[in-house]
Amino acid sequence: MQRIPNAIQLTEVDADGLAELYAYPTSLDRPWVRTNFVSSIDGAATAGAVSEGLGTPSDKKVFLLLRDLADVILVGAGTVRAENYGGARTDAQRRRALYDRGFGGHRDGTPPPIAVVTASAELDPGCRLLTDTEVPPLIITTATAPADRKQQLADAGAEVIEVGGVAVTPKALLAALADRGLHRVLCEGGPHLHGQLLEADVVDELCLTTAPVLIGGTARRIALSGHEFRSAMTRGHLLLDDDGTILTRWVRR
Repeated sequence: MQRIPNAIQLTEVDADGLAELYAYPTSLDRPWVRTNFVSSIDGAATAGAVSEGLGTPSDKKVFLLLRDLADVILVGAGTVRAENYGGARTDAQRRRALYDRGFGGHRDGTPPPIAVVTASAELDPGCRLLTDTEVPPLIITTATAPADRKQQLADAGAEVIEVGGVAVTPKALLAALADRGLHRVLCEGGPHLHGQLLEADVVDELCLTTAPVLIGGTARRIALSGHEFRSAMTRGHLLLDDDGTILTRWVRR
C-alpha cells in the first residue's frame, strides 16, 4: 500500500507532538490567520444547523488545542447566536507551557478573548458571550452601527471597536487586532466571515476536520463568498484517527 506523504496516525502523537504540529510561526510581526472548520464527507459544515453536530473526540481535542494556542478567537455574530457562544475556556497551565516553547499560548495563561465581527452591533447584551466569560469580548463594528447598541454592549463589559464607516473589511479588522498585539488569530466561523477572509487573501492556513459521516440536506459549506476565487494551498500535515476522522492543516503557498 502506498503511504500518503505527511500522513500520521493520531495514536502515534503525544500532547507535545500535537502542539508542535499546530504551533504558530515564531516572531510574528503581523496577524497570522488560522481558520478551523469541520465538515462531513459530503461537504456539509453543519448537522442539525450547528457545527457541533459533526464533532468527534479527535476534532474536539484539536479544537481545544487551537484555542490554547491562539491570541484571539475570531467569529461572526451569526455564529455567536447560532452556537450560543460563551467565553473561551482554556487550560492556563498549558497556555503558559505553549508560550514558554514559543508555540503560542500566553505568558500568564489567561484565555484568549472572543472577537465578534458585526457591522450592526446586533448582539444581545445578556448573551453568554458577555455573561459567561473570563475576559471581555471584543466587538468589531462600524461607526454607523446604532450608538445605543454599542453603548449597551460596552456597559455589559465588552470592548467595542469601530473599524469602518459602514462595513468591517478584513484588513481593517486585522489591523485592529494587530494594534492590540493579537497576532495569533483563530477564526472559527462562520462561512460568510470565512469567505470574506479568503476572498481578501488574508487566510494563512486552514485546519479542516473531515468527520466520517454523510449528511445530505441543504447544509452550507465552510466558506461562502460573493465571488469565486482560487487560492492554492499546500498540505501541512494529515492526521488519521482510528474512528475515520481526518484532521488536515493546509497552508497558503
